[in-house]
Amino acid sequence: MAASSADRARLIEIIKLRSVTVGTVFKLASGRTSDFYCNLKPTMLHPEGAHLIGKLIAEAVAGSGAEMVGGLEMGAVPLATATAAASHARGTPLPAFFVRKQAKEHGTQSLIEGLPRGESLEGRRVVILEDVTTTGGSSLKAIKAVEAAGAKVIEVITVVDRQEGAAEAFEEAGVAFAALITARELR
Repeated sequence: MAASSADRARLIEIIKLRSVTVGTVFKLASGRTSDFYCNLKPTMLHPEGAHLIGKLIAEAVAGSGAEMVGGLEMGAVPLATATAAASHARGTPLPAFFVRKQAKEHGTQSLIEGLPRGESLEGRRVVILEDVTTTGGSSLKAIKAVEAAGAKVIEVITVVDRQEGAAEAFEEAGVAFAALITARELR
């Protein structure tokens, strides 16, 4: 567990350096405003940040019975990709998918991407990933889409929980929720 603790501490350092802004008032995806903003994309797209996120999520999912990881575009795409790569390196490959905000109007017109031709989420146990969680709205949209496709959501994992109602929303929805890091640790 010491490696995970060191990896988590290093990820917090990278997020503080690359992704956190404090003081300016920002409008969040939830519609709320805050003087604490965490845009995780500069961390998720950084080589060490992506590696650590993927490794920590793959460790968190290990032993859960999850068959796939994914979530709502855009935030979940690099998370799911990093997790899939890290799970392969661990010897426990965990494929990834993502949910579009709306189905494509061309090609396969898919709402859920990443599945090979002929495969579906039907009957699969999945973990929904999110970069920064405030109220849980983005993950709840992804949950609705994957459940409509026949998947069973076993957990939502976020990299950063702003601690502004998501845990309660997921509890109400009957879905387990875990955060790698809380906003309190980044202030």
